[in-house]
Amino acid sequence: MRQPSTLRLQHQPAAWRLLCLFLVLLGGLVGTASVRAAQPSAESAELERVARDFLQPSVNASLGQSADAPLRAELVVGSLDQRLRLAPCAQVEPHLPANTRLWGRARIGLRCIDGPTRWNVYLPVTVKAFGPAWVLRRPVNAGDVLTQDDAEMADVDWAEHPASILANQAMWVGQQAAYTLLPGQALRQNMVRPTLAFSAGSQVRVTQTGAGFQVVVTGQALSSGQLGQITRVRLPGGRVVTGLVKDGQTVELSL
Repeated sequence: MRQPSTLRLQHQPAAWRLLCLFLVLLGGLVGTASVRAAQPSAESAELERVARDFLQPSVNASLGQSADAPLRAELVVGSLDQRLRLAPCAQVEPHLPANTRLWGRARIGLRCIDGPTRWNVYLPVTVKAFGPAWVLRRPVNAGDVLTQDDAEMADVDWAEHPASILANQAMWVGQQAAYTLLPGQALRQNMVRPTLAFSAGSQVRVTQTGAGFQVVVTGQALSSGQLGQITRVRLPGGRVVTGLVKDGQTVELSL
C-alpha cells in the first residue's frame, strides 16, 4: 500500500531540515528586500534635494503674488523609482521639460553631465498654491442661479484643478450652475455659466444710444441670449445686428 508523503518525509529528516532552513532564509531575504525598497536611498534623497533647490525659488516667485490674491506656495517632490540603479555622477543638472507649467502636477528632469555614464531621469512634483477662495456652503442644483449666500471664503489649493478659481464674487453671483455643485467645492470657471436671458425666436428690444439720442426698436433673437454675452438679432427690415445682452428683454448695440 502506498504511504502518504508525510510519512516518506519523516524517513528523510536531513532533507526536511534543509527544506525548512531554505524557506526560513528565503523569508528573511524577502523581508529584507521589502524593508530596503520602502526606504529611499541616499541617491534618491540627494536627487530630490537638487530638484527642490532648483524649483523652490521659481515657485515662490511665480505664486508670491497673483492678479487676484496672494498665494502661498507648497512644493512636493516625488521619489526616484527605487528599481533604478544610476551610475555615479559628479554633477547633476536639473531641467524642466518643454512647456512645463509649475502648477499642480508636473515633473522635473535630472541629467548627469559629469560622470562615466550620462543619464537622464524624471521626478514627479506637485506645486500647491494656497489662498482665499469662495467655497460652497450648500448644494446647488444644475441651472440654479448662484447668490452671495451660497458660498463663503476659505483657504484652498488653487492648483488642485486646472480650471481657474473665481476669486471675485462678481464673477459668479448671478451666474447659473453648469452642473450640480456640492458643499466644500471651490468655485471655478468651469462650474458656472451666464444666466439665460431669452431663447432663440424671442422678441427683444434693441437699443442704441449716442450723444443726445437713443433709438429703440423691436427685433427677433436669432440665438439664445445670455447676460453679458453677444447675441444676434434680426430687425424688422431684415437687417441682422449683434449686440450685448443687458437683461431679459434688451440687447444694446455699440456705435
